[in-house]
Amino acid sequence: MPSSRDIKNLGGRPKTGQGTPIMVRLQPELLAVVDGWIAQRPDPKPTRPEVIREALAELERRGGLPRDDE
Repeated sequence: MPSSRDIKNLGGRPKTGQGTPIMVRLQPELLAVVDGWIAQRPDPKPTRPEVIREALAELERRGGLPRDDE
């Protein structure tokens, strides 16, 4: 039997060595919105964390997030 070190993990976002991992708790209504958006996307479907990162990046592009320098 191979050890856990011999098994490659092929899923998820590639490690960048940067960023801070956080845990976000979503209420069922907002989670349903995230999951519905994922369901409409073509394969390969994005993960929940990918969707949240994309949504925050889009909000920032639109000027919807306050910045420290403002």
